[in-house]
Amino acid sequence: MKEKDPNFRPGLVVLQVGDREDSNLYISVKLKAAAEIGINATHMRLPQTATEEEILQSIRNVNNNSSVHGLIVQLPLDSVNRINTEKVTNAVAPEKDVDGVIIPYSRMPKFGHALVKLQVLLIFLMKRSYTSSTENTLLHILIHKYCLFAEFKILRKTYIKWPVQKLLHILYDIVISRSCVPKPIDCLASEIGLLSYEVELYGKTKAKVQLETIDRLRAQADGKYVVVTGITPTPLGEGKSTTTIGLVQALGAHLNRNVFACVRQPSQGPTFGIKGGAAGGGYSQVIPMEEFNLHLTGDIHAITAANNLVAAAIDARMFHEATQSDKALFNRLVPLSGGQRKFSPVQINRLKKLGIEKTDPSTLTEEEITRFARLDIDPESITWQRVLDTNDRFLRKITVGQSPTEKGCLFLQAQFDITVASEIMAVLALTSSMEDMRQRLAKMVVATSRSGVPITTEDLGVCGALTVLMKDAIKPNLMQTLEGNPVFVHAGPFANIAHGNSSILADKIALKLVGPDGFVVTEAGFGADIGMEKFFNIKCRYSGLRPHVVVLVATVRALKMHGGGPTVSGLLLTGNTLCFVFQNLELVEKGCSNLRKQVENAKHFGVPVVVAVNAFKTDSEAELQLICKLAKEAGAFDAVPCTHWADGGAGAVELGKAVQKAAEAPSKFSFLYDIELPVVDKIRIIAQKIYGADDIELLPDAQHKVDLYTKQGFGNLPICMAKTHLSLSHDAEKKGVPTGFVLPIRDIRASVGAGFLYPLVGTMPTIPGLPTRPCFYDIDLDPLTGEVIGLF
Repeated sequence: MKEKDPNFRPGLVVLQVGDREDSNLYISVKLKAAAEIGINATHMRLPQTATEEEILQSIRNVNNNSSVHGLIVQLPLDSVNRINTEKVTNAVAPEKDVDGVIIPYSRMPKFGHALVKLQVLLIFLMKRSYTSSTENTLLHILIHKYCLFAEFKILRKTYIKWPVQKLLHILYDIVISRSCVPKPIDCLASEIGLLSYEVELYGKTKAKVQLETIDRLRAQADGKYVVVTGITPTPLGEGKSTTTIGLVQALGAHLNRNVFACVRQPSQGPTFGIKGGAAGGGYSQVIPMEEFNLHLTGDIHAITAANNLVAAAIDARMFHEATQSDKALFNRLVPLSGGQRKFSPVQINRLKKLGIEKTDPSTLTEEEITRFARLDIDPESITWQRVLDTNDRFLRKITVGQSPTEKGCLFLQAQFDITVASEIMAVLALTSSMEDMRQRLAKMVVATSRSGVPITTEDLGVCGALTVLMKDAIKPNLMQTLEGNPVFVHAGPFANIAHGNSSILADKIALKLVGPDGFVVTEAGFGADIGMEKFFNIKCRYSGLRPHVVVLVATVRALKMHGGGPTVSGLLLTGNTLCFVFQNLELVEKGCSNLRKQVENAKHFGVPVVVAVNAFKTDSEAELQLICKLAKEAGAFDAVPCTHWADGGAGAVELGKAVQKAAEAPSKFSFLYDIELPVVDKIRIIAQKIYGADDIELLPDAQHKVDLYTKQGFGNLPICMAKTHLSLSHDAEKKGVPTGFVLPIRDIRASVGAGFLYPLVGTMPTIPGLPTRPCFYDIDLDPLTGEVIGLF
């Protein structure tokens, strides 16, 4: 062009909003490079207070300027106002789009690089070019990146007989579903209204959000609050996580609402053992799913470390009390420093708890020294266990203290739990602030003294250290869906023995960010009789939040099981899936008794219910419509079939419309029971109203705990029932709606820091075991591409 016009110089504009240091650095490099090669580059800077319309007008001005040939919008947009990044980047004229960002992120997987990669793969297959080392390497990368091993073997044998279009059709869905390009997480954060200083980046695809965001947005009205639950599930699950993500994608990308998903962080125990990934599924999932399922930002590791610090503190304290006199013990607990002894703040708190109003260690009497120094833990009363995030059945019962170095002072039976069953995880999910978490961690009861006094982590002096270990874990983790909608992944309490819901903090921040016309969709673990009941009676009680809609997930296969068909676990063993393939309206109608009961359970709380029927390709239209009809007859506000697994947000649009209407319907929320009722009465109400039991039976250990906790002042805590998720009753084999049973309560335990009592119904292992063929057989890392393989 300069040969034709020696005076020609291309014009480039770099548009920046705000004054981020990293953006300034990138822009200076671009300007320098432009000057070196003869481009007239201009840095257009808009203030941090710029509105979306002001930014769009600046872009339109550049589009219309004939002397400017290229435009770069520097991301992220560092504005104090809510800016839709996708709208801004799409405003750039295509012919001036230097960065190539005009394709919306939500559509990029289908129309961007994935299709190009697919075409390259097909070219190699059709040319049969396997001799060139370069082509071999590229083909190897493509096949391994998208896990196309089986498909590739088939194609190599038969592609000669197939037209290219058929090959394209076969591989299209596979590659597209594994090829999503996430938005840069700081761009997403800016788009949803987070300020740059409120976001701590953990790589390019995830970040933590500062708790101060709630304070900044305190005056903002909350959005609509939706909880996703389900009927009593099969062992394979019915797709609550997928429905949560699909609904958010439908409300956001297709119904034009501000939305947020709030989901639990998965445990790596099931991930490598019995379940695989838990990021949702198909076209409705959290991405990148590898990071979602593996480590994330280390929250579960922080809980593991904190929990095991408490266990070590208990054993160490018992050992030292057994081997030292009162005076020696006191002198070591309050050591000389600079010629004087001084209590630490946590020790002052223990003195106050004992009724000792002294702060000078030298003024304590011998009797006060003994009371202060000796916790006198009863070894048989220890309720705190060690944890790890791995399925390992052989750690369900162990012994500790066998080393000769322990001098025979401590030889105890103990056990490991899975990390997500730790009370610290439950504390994380129910806390409302850093100070609240500190107080909850301090109140955790780990044992009882021989005189019947509860021993807390504050008595052990470890609660401050626990808060330090948890200081980053308390911040919600920001990720996104396949269609670019924001997701908070935070906390993951075990739904059997804890409340099984994501964190209150994540919900509260999300509700502020979406605004009064937006929606926050959160998921409750297992069926409505477990996760949903605990969501209402425990989580809502502590959060003060009131949901607008319950989404109840059902599937044809689960209802057939509840109607008398074979269980899914039985089918997996025999390989017989015929009952799921052929239409059977009679089984479906019988199984809808469970759906009817779970709708009734949701309506106990006065909230409208929308039933989402997750459709599989083996379901008939008649079966799906029968379920919807019976659900409405049972009192559901609406019921719709959904195909979001296969179609993403587009497959949940009707569900989204139903949820929007239900959110505007009148409701009258109420708790199931009064918190001040006696412990036994609260358990009985849950058993009879939610499970359908005739009555409850307290076994001796349970009755003893009722008396003990009432005496210790814990009787007014809510109840968190620990029972199987595979039946409304305590017997996992009883499907449908069991009747005529008495619910046995074998024991009751206290999570005082988290804020609930949990009765044990039947036998409840708190650490799963590995099956004969664990999921880890399929999980690997491709050393050539660095891609994780087999984590589905």
